[in-house]
Formats: sequence, C-alpha cells, structure tokens
Amino acid sequence: MKILAATNNEGKIKEIKEILENYEVISLKEINLEIEVIEDGKTFKENAIKKASEIYNKTKIPCIADDSGIEIEEYNGWPGVLTARFLGEEKATNEYSRQRNEYILEKMKDLPKEKRKVSHITCIAYCDESGVKTAIAEQIGYISEEPKGENGFGFDEIFETQNGKTMAELTSQEKNKISSRKRALEKIKKQI
Repeated sequence: MKILAATNNEGKIKEIKEILENYEVISLKEINLEIEVIEDGKTFKENAIKKASEIYNKTKIPCIADDSGIEIEEYNGWPGVLTARFLGEEKATNEYSRQRNEYILEKMKDLPKEKRKVSHITCIAYCDESGVKTAIAEQIGYISEEPKGENGFGFDEIFETQNGKTMAELTSQEKNKISSRKRALEKIKKQI
C-alpha cells in the first residue's frame, strides 16, 4: 500500500520509512507537491489532523502526518506546539535547530537535572477515504547540559534519554526502538 508522508523534513521521512517498512512510503517531493499547511492548531493532534486531511483531500493518496514537539515540565509545557516556531515562523526549519537548541540550553543553564525533565510528544494522523485516525505517544527524558551526538535532527542533540545518552548519540535502530514517533506510528499501523 502506498502512503504519502506529509512532510518536507528529510529526518522525519527517513524515520517513517524505516518504521513503516512494509508500506511504500512516498514523500511530497517525490510527487512534486509543494504545499505548506499552516500549523495553527492549539494541540499537536489538531495540527497533525489538519496536515493529513488537507494533503489527502488535495492528492487522494492515503496520507500520514505528524506534529510533535517537546514540553519542558519546569516551564509548564513550553515550547509545546510551538517547538519548531518559538523563535519565529521564519526560523521553523531544520537549519535553525541548533539555534533553537542553544536558546533552550541558555534558558536552562542553571537548572539541576531534576528540573530539566522534558516530554517528547508525537501525534500521528492518518487520512484516507474512510476518514482520519490518530495516535499519540510520549517519551520522557531530560534536557542535556550541552548538545551531544551527530545523529538525528531537531532537538535530538539535547534530548537526553533515561540511559544518559541524547537521541542524537543513538543509532537509527536504537532511536526507533524508544522514540515517541516510533510508538505513535506503531499504534497507527494497527489502525490501518
């Protein structure tokens, strides 16, 4: 079965293809579709549903979309749904990941580990002719004191797992065993 991944983020596409290996996952780029869905929802779920629905309605190809981000407990869930955009819409791409991560590290520089607790939330939405299905998963960790690791994307270099390594220090296989994206995709896979 062919599924369109509603993202231009190469890191996300790679992970989705690895996790949904039994499906033919194609990207927006592969079908020459340039579309930017405005993520104006108040929750990850609203944004994921909006992306999957809009792109499915345009292409009529079963579509999978996600919205994800980090919620730092010490700051009442900030940056939350604004994880990619808290420095402004113009800096919401992967090329600004390091800048966003450095901002977070600077903001938290004097906090002890117990005040650095963070959740990574992923909501996956799948849309086809029968409607929309969603799945949400969460991963708990800590914001590291400095960027570490070369793998991954986004905040992986500052998201420290329970074993003390950041997500960016893990191999793709290790990351795909524990990530919230993996667990959310596994849940959605059971529904499709």
